[in-house]
Amino acid sequence: MRYTVALFRSILFWMLFFLISSFSSIGAVISLPISHKATIWFVRVWAKGHRLFCRFVLGHRIVVEGAMPDIPVLYVFKHEGAFETIEQPGLFKHPAVFAKEQLFNIPVWGKAAQFYGLIPVDRDGGGKAMRAMLGAAKAALAAERPLVLFAEGTRVPHGEAPPLRPGFAGMYRLLGIDVIPVAVNSGLVYPPRRWVKWPGTITYKIGETIPAGLPREEAEERVWRAINALNPPEALLAGYKAP
Repeated sequence: MRYTVALFRSILFWMLFFLISSFSSIGAVISLPISHKATIWFVRVWAKGHRLFCRFVLGHRIVVEGAMPDIPVLYVFKHEGAFETIEQPGLFKHPAVFAKEQLFNIPVWGKAAQFYGLIPVDRDGGGKAMRAMLGAAKAALAAERPLVLFAEGTRVPHGEAPPLRPGFAGMYRLLGIDVIPVAVNSGLVYPPRRWVKWPGTITYKIGETIPAGLPREEAEERVWRAINALNPPEALLAGYKAP
């Protein structure tokens, strides 16, 4: 019975999410030559709609422990599923999210993402790609936008705590800005790569701000521990191991 209810809710959720994604993507692209603010508005509608569907269709209760100020710092999020990526334009007014370069090839959505100001991550691009990311990040900070990085590089099942990708250390050192780490346990009810979602609570836990200028090892370990704060304690027993 529990699975049947979750299945029905998930079908309805995906139907509604497909509709609002189509509406928002097309609206954002139509707005490209007209108004950047309109593009931002359509993307926020998409994120806010997703949040409403999660609450009232899937039965999610979303809790935020701490504050996420909309300021030009580097946010590092735990990445357990698509939930927290879709949430970003609703959590902040106009975040600059580091996103896989392949996402920019999605028809319609990719154009809107590029105009919105997401930062493409080309892991195989070498120094040239790194300079492009750094330039885009500096431009976003100059515009008072927060940067958002999923430093594990991919979706991670709840309870796992892999090391951070090297890109975090590079951005942290070259940008010289504070870091706000955020743990999230979305994988418990919004599991990655599974279209059936479950009712329950999703928690964001904001960690202490990590100041700029720390040694790489210290900064990485503090971020790693903070973004995994909602994992079972045994996930952190071995301590941080750099890649």
